[in-house]
Amino acid sequence: MESSIRIQLLGGLIAAILIITPVLNGQKPLPLFGTWKLNLAQSKYDAGAPPYKKSTCRIETLSDGIRIVYDMVGIRGGITHLEWDGKLDGQDYPIQGVDEVLTNAYTRIDDFTYDIVIKSDGKRAATARISISPDGKSLTSVTTSRNAEGKTLRSTVVYDRQ
Repeated sequence: MESSIRIQLLGGLIAAILIITPVLNGQKPLPLFGTWKLNLAQSKYDAGAPPYKKSTCRIETLSDGIRIVYDMVGIRGGITHLEWDGKLDGQDYPIQGVDEVLTNAYTRIDDFTYDIVIKSDGKRAATARISISPDGKSLTSVTTSRNAEGKTLRSTVVYDRQ
């Protein structure tokens, strides 16, 4: 799979990480904890067809941070499992389960909006803006990156709460 497509998808997949910031600060947890499912009908990819036909994301707390677990089924049936453990402190934390060295750094704008910087091998590869619907039933991630030819690619990935 082309690296820029993978980075765009991962930008969308890690979106759910950001919705639990208040829990880490001792506040009431947001109603968005749990499991999210990719809504392909509402998602759009500049790079062409989506790289996965199914994706779920499970959000959990850890004693010293959070864990996000992704399970995805590729267009031809291959399975990808990714895990991310980290804190929402602006530092880079690695994603486990990919061949590249991918890290993410997060900035909370407010309870419903977040920015992510995605790095590949220490270099900025993409950015994502996360928006959570006011009713808490959907999460939208708009990820921007550049392909090998320098063309800007944008994906809009939508998840529905399960």
